[in-house]
Amino acid sequence: MSSEPRAAQPAAARSRPQPRGTLLTWLASCRRLLGQLWFLVLLATAAGILLGSQKPALAAQMKPLGDVFISLVRMIIAPIIFVSVVHGIAGMSDMRRIWRVALKALAYFLAITVIALVLALIVVNVWKPGAGMHIDASALDTRSIGTYAEQAKEQTVTQFLLNIIPTSFVGAFTQSNVLQVLMVSVLFAFALILVGPPGRPVLALVGALAKVFYQIVGYIMWLAPLGAFGAIAFTVGKFGTASLLPLGELILEFYLLCLVFVFGVLGSIAWWAGISLFKLLGLIREEILIVAATTSTETVLPRLMQRLRDIGCEESVVGLVIPTGYSFNLDGTCLYLAMAVVFLAQATRTPLDLTHQLMLLAVLLLASKGAAGVSGAALVALAATLGALGTIPVASMALMIGIHRIMAEALTFVNLVGNCLATIVVAKWEGAVDLEKLEQKVGLGA
Repeated sequence: MSSEPRAAQPAAARSRPQPRGTLLTWLASCRRLLGQLWFLVLLATAAGILLGSQKPALAAQMKPLGDVFISLVRMIIAPIIFVSVVHGIAGMSDMRRIWRVALKALAYFLAITVIALVLALIVVNVWKPGAGMHIDASALDTRSIGTYAEQAKEQTVTQFLLNIIPTSFVGAFTQSNVLQVLMVSVLFAFALILVGPPGRPVLALVGALAKVFYQIVGYIMWLAPLGAFGAIAFTVGKFGTASLLPLGELILEFYLLCLVFVFGVLGSIAWWAGISLFKLLGLIREEILIVAATTSTETVLPRLMQRLRDIGCEESVVGLVIPTGYSFNLDGTCLYLAMAVVFLAQATRTPLDLTHQLMLLAVLLLASKGAAGVSGAALVALAATLGALGTIPVASMALMIGIHRIMAEALTFVNLVGNCLATIVVAKWEGAVDLEKLEQKVGLGA
């Protein structure tokens, strides 16, 4: 009897949604989203675009917000690299394994760099985005390239190698040079290994400091929405809403090339390594949004190292591969440099035969290694490449200034994904990864 009235109710009445329950569920979902850093960064980016399009003058004044966030991140990069590399290597206690990991990483970097450069050269020669422009380099305004050209004069191979050596131990932490910090960290870790038992308290202290510095990183990253808002508002306010859209055939071609490289080349490598590229991209979605807003992969370096440790990669491998990759594994920068150089040759009607392009390939193998993951470094490398070739007018680089920021959105994304994947590949190659955790987080079968 007790069940009959319930059964007699119409099906529509039984399935009628409860308004209060639905509202509470919706509010709970909104609260969860507002607690996600990636969502806050996305909201801040949209707000920056809106302000830049409606109030350009005011938006251009928001640049300090982005600068403050980038400065805070740069402040913590050197100590994060130091404690991660020292704790990882010294905890390994096997110097032969350290050299093995380093050589494997460099071999991987070289192979991917060659693939990126060759792919970009093929695409730009087939597409020919600069053909028909007939630019007279002598008529260009070269004032905008003065700074980059001056820096490029110092970008020789010898100077690059000398710059790896800091003027002092402490100086490595004040020059914002990742390779200098890496060198000091590796030397310190080797010394700890050779010292033996007396060095164990120091190693324990370094491990404790690592936890403290990563906690600081957590605090700083919650300012990422503010930094993203300031950076994107400044860009749109200064260059207009059109700066967010592909401007011309070169930009369209570059964006397509980056997608082909990420989902074709890196996607194939990820599949071969048993990694789902889409899951990996989902895992680092917050870092992708921050990099897109600031056009600098340096802003996410500490957090990226933590992400890779969380998915099972050993600290020693992460500490070696990621900092080194920020100078030696810049896939997006390689794509940009190869395409930009040939584009400028086409635009200025400078002939580039096969011999010249093979020479270009050799020059870019070196020039791309000096372009750190900071905003604007690719322009310095471009000026250095043009100067080294000596055939394409350096003044033609002025054509790239206005669109560089838009192209940097894509190249920094490729750099970020490339270094993530490189770390996972080297870790699996070395057997320095928790396979169960990796499969659970980003595996193909997860």
